[in-house]
Formats: sequence, C-alpha cells, structure tokens
Amino acid sequence: LGAAVEDNRLARNPCDGVRLPKRRHADRGYLGHEQVVALASQVERNPEVVRFLAYTGLRWGEMAALRVCDFDMLRRRVNVSRSVTEAGGLQWSTPKTWERRSVPFHAALVEDLAALMVGKAREGLVFTDQRGGVLRNSNWRARVFRSAVNQCQAADDTFPTITPHDLRHTAASLAVSARANVKAVQRML
Repeated sequence: LGAAVEDNRLARNPCDGVRLPKRRHADRGYLGHEQVVALASQVERNPEVVRFLAYTGLRWGEMAALRVCDFDMLRRRVNVSRSVTEAGGLQWSTPKTWERRSVPFHAALVEDLAALMVGKAREGLVFTDQRGGVLRNSNWRARVFRSAVNQCQAADDTFPTITPHDLRHTAASLAVSARANVKAVQRML
C-alpha cells in the first residue's frame, strides 16, 4: 500500500499505525542420541535420512539434492552446493545461504551412505525415492516420518512432536552438547 501512496493512487496508507499481533512460535523438538536411534528404527523407508539429517544439520532440500560426487568419504565431508524444493514442480537452485559449504559427517554414517551409493553414477542422487527419483519432503513426511514419530511417542511419552526440519536443530543441539565449537556449528549449518 505504500507504493500506492507514492503513485498517488491512495491519499494515505490505511494500514499505518495498525499493530500486528505478536507472532507465536511453536516449541521446537530436540532429540537426544537415543531418540534419534529410536526414530530411525521406526522409519520404514529411508531410515538413513533421519540419521543423516540429525547428525549433519542439512536442510531437506540440500540433502535431497546431494549427488555421489558431493561426498568425500575418506575425509567424511559432504559438499553442499545445490538444493531442490517443491514449488509447482521441482526447483533446483543454490542453498538458502547462496554459499557452498563443506559439512562433516560422523563415521557411523559411512556404511549407510556407501550402501546408498552402490551402483550409482557420480552425478546420481544419493537419497532417492523407491523409483530412484528425488526424495520429496511432502511425500516422505506424510507417509513415513509422521508414522514413525507417532510410534516413538506411543513408546515414550517424553518424545517430542517434531518435523524433518527439527532434525536440523537436533544436529546443532547434539554438536553443542558434545562440546563442538559454536562457530564451527554455525558454519556447519
């Protein structure tokens, strides 16, 4: 409406002086190591996704866009240089920060990752759906993840309600609790 006032289409902005209600933030769920293991064990398809996101802190779109050539298995690092989002189809772009980064991953993930890469070309996606296509958050979250969270909550009444994105916060929390340098965690995310 400010532009309409500047263009002399309105005499004044009717929204000037209107106070917006304070935004309410939902509580974030953070998992401990045992809860990450429990959640991954309940996930029927792609349990390695839970472990990977919970220990690297990547965004869903960054993880879904990873190719075999993005991994340095000897140094245990993944190079994040692109992302894929669902917005009227698949949109391939740079990560949210527009910067490439190299993220370390735990040795416990090496076997899972190596198994996902077997038989794939260098440009092949590492995390895929059952048909070998892009692993979509909307499908996986509704069909696989939500059910696993519900099963964990039924077994443990302290298990928080979480989303796949909350695994990013879990990664930061676990890294800080393991006494990782806060600046290093910041660069990781």
